[in-house]
Amino acid sequence: MSAGPSSEHELIRRARGGDEDAFAALVMAHADRVHGALRRFGLGVAEADEVAQEVFVRAWRGLPRFEERAQFSTWLYRIAFNEAQRQLARHPAPRAEPDPDRDDPILSLAESPSLSPEAQTLDHEFEQTLERSLEQLPADWRAAVILRDIEGLSTGQAAEVVGVGEAAFKSRLHRGRMRLRALLGPYLQLEEG
Repeated sequence: MSAGPSSEHELIRRARGGDEDAFAALVMAHADRVHGALRRFGLGVAEADEVAQEVFVRAWRGLPRFEERAQFSTWLYRIAFNEAQRQLARHPAPRAEPDPDRDDPILSLAESPSLSPEAQTLDHEFEQTLERSLEQLPADWRAAVILRDIEGLSTGQAAEVVGVGEAAFKSRLHRGRMRLRALLGPYLQLEEG
């Protein structure tokens, strides 16, 4: 469920006035993407569940200060990014646990009914390879790639989320993309051959 721009603006206005149902609708509209971003930022399933709750608690408390200069989703990503960084700083161990119930794969090709079973299997394998490769990137490069290329934020929005200027963000994104390309190189060569 995704609220359109005008209905989202109305939900924000009502939530600012204390309407918990309006805020619940905002949570429903953004919960899956926030949780997916937290997972890709490096949190385990249980951690992402816990941190997502904290993200929305912070959003509820901070809603009166949300000025709507940025999109609501960008603001939520900023909160999610900060909370993920706090959690990762407390527990820096790698979190490479699979999530068999995950509904938001990086790519949704494997869910396409028009693909053959073989193509779906290859797409699923590629998703897993991509996720493992993302986990190998330094955190700031990974965040840049996730926010820009996977979550689809503009460069300006993504730079705002991570709290750096656009030039610094572009540098991180470029480095992340180059490293990801190198990590995926062997897989992509197999696909071509």
